[in-house]
Amino acid sequence: MATVIVPAHNEASVIEDCLNSIINQSGIDNIIVACNGCTDNTVEIVTTKFPSVTCLDIVKPSKTNALNVAEEKAKALGISYPVFYIDADTQLSEHAIQHISQVMDTGDVLLSAPTPIINTDKSSFLVKTYYKVWTNLPYIKEGVIATCSFIVSEEGRQRFDKFADVIGDDGYIRCHFKNKEIANIKGAEIYITAPKDIFSLIKIKTRARLGNMELIAKDKCPVREEKHYGNVMKERLFSKNFFSTSIYIAIALIIRVRANAQFKKLSTYTWEKDTSSR
Repeated sequence: MATVIVPAHNEASVIEDCLNSIINQSGIDNIIVACNGCTDNTVEIVTTKFPSVTCLDIVKPSKTNALNVAEEKAKALGISYPVFYIDADTQLSEHAIQHISQVMDTGDVLLSAPTPIINTDKSSFLVKTYYKVWTNLPYIKEGVIATCSFIVSEEGRQRFDKFADVIGDDGYIRCHFKNKEIANIKGAEIYITAPKDIFSLIKIKTRARLGNMELIAKDKCPVREEKHYGNVMKERLFSKNFFSTSIYIAIALIIRVRANAQFKKLSTYTWEKDTSSR
């Protein structure tokens, strides 16, 4: 059996679809929606349309704080593993909970995620091109990074105390595991809607990069393995993928510059969110 935690900040437009993809799946003990700092009707939707779900109305608008509060509630209810931390703007495929739980019961995988399916149907040409390259990069294929959500086994959850007060919660978790301990689970999918426009993409990717920079600066990564990706882009620039790779590199450079600028003002950072896909 599993516990499902869904952090939600002003997710009225997507929370229903997310919970509908979870609510009838087998193998779940508790579903907890951790609404945090909501100024819309997210709480009302959850409490009225999903009475079997535990809904927390947390004043502070913080995802990591919401995860910590939700975990305390899960312990009070009788927490069961694995724990699924699912973003409110995503949906799970049918039987994903049961399938992933069975895989993680073997003990070989401590941190996992469903296989990401990124929908770019309504995205601009630049966004589509970016994702075409990004989803095929080696470090993305290693697992968990591209999913927006993650699942932790009972053994894996012993790796850290509480979620640190950082921008990148998923990066923080991944920093506690070796590559051989993580995996995207085949046969289970998570559906993610890509941003419609390039600026919305740049905003969320800047946030992701900034989150990684913060983790390194604050020494929040106890497990760091050497990466060997240096020649990937060079090889693709001299291949039939030259055009798409060039676009990707240009966008990545903009993201890098924005992240570096924001890092200098990290203490006053304002969370950037994609609203175009909602």
